Amino acid sequence: MTKKKATTWLTGAVLSMAMLTVTACGGSASDGAQKPGDKSSEGSKSEKQKLVIYTARDKNVVEEIIPKFKEQNPGMDVEVLTMGAQQVLERVRGEKANPQADFWWGGTQSALMTAADEGLLESVKPSFADKIPAMYKDSKDRWYGEMLLPEVIMYNSKALKKEDAPKDWDDLLDAKYKGKIIIRGVLASGTMRTIYSSLIYRQDAGDPKKGYDWLKKLDANTKEYAQDPTNLYLKLAREEGTLSLWNLQDIMIQKELQKQPFDFIYPASGAPILVDGVGVVKGAKNMEAAKKFYEFLFDSKLRVELAEKLYQIPTRTDINKDTLPAWLKGLELKPLNIDWAVMAQKEKEWMQHWDENIKGKGSK
Repeated sequence: MTKKKATTWLTGAVLSMAMLTVTACGGSASDGAQKPGDKSSEGSKSEKQKLVIYTARDKNVVEEIIPKFKEQNPGMDVEVLTMGAQQVLERVRGEKANPQADFWWGGTQSALMTAADEGLLESVKPSFADKIPAMYKDSKDRWYGEMLLPEVIMYNSKALKKEDAPKDWDDLLDAKYKGKIIIRGVLASGTMRTIYSSLIYRQDAGDPKKGYDWLKKLDANTKEYAQDPTNLYLKLAREEGTLSLWNLQDIMIQKELQKQPFDFIYPASGAPILVDGVGVVKGAKNMEAAKKFYEFLFDSKLRVELAEKLYQIPTRTDINKDTLPAWLKGLELKPLNIDWAVMAQKEKEWMQHWDENIKGKGSK
């Protein structure tokens, strides 16, 4: 019996100034179907293995990593579906009774903690477990932090001089930046939910009203909320706005790889450093394939390569600092003091309040 093999990449749209269009990446697995009894695939298995990944990773990251993994695993049929980090959580939650994904690649610490508490993630202890600090992983091995994402102030370096850009979070409330700020739609974005929740926590986690008032002032200075990262990059590149809040890695990718006029300010008082992690979906149909991808993703040589090419900050502590790129060696990671367990517990409540009572109402 012939089994059709297809690899579908439904990647998120990423800005391309050459095309100025939303793009999608598609590909297909090589060779034809295996015949019954054919043991030419990996190991002695007669059937091609399959792996279904839900990811919030940028297109550049997916295109860098998946071909490498498939090269090492020629008998693997890999299907990648790209969506926002919050959307991954909602989809995995909705499919709990009949899991469709095997591996969750790219989730905020808060989202992964929530997923673990809801029984959506499998307990899997990888070979590199002791190389990841306790603060960057789940105590029951349900998720591990892949990389660190400082959340910073983003600006158009062509339209705004660095000395004129905000130096800290509170500077964003200055009247001179009114109408200059464009924010990626908050609720669908794990990055933005983390930033906004951190800014509430920063004011007073015990009294969120202080944080709500702060975000209302930020809303008053915000020109609009972009529907996705592509739209955000496009509007900033066109100078429809000059400022945003975003993660350091994606800013560096847009600046260095896409040659966009973007740069960042690391807030003087510190930044929420998001632990961006991964996990195996509870009840995954392709468990062994998921474990293979897990190990591949955290390979120390690959982590160094991704730090150089895609500006990722690895969580592994055993990587020789001399092998890391210059941009990372010179970066001082000053974190905001945040209780991430509280953040995970309160994020939904805080973001719902923001959406219903603050968004678009700051100037009223």
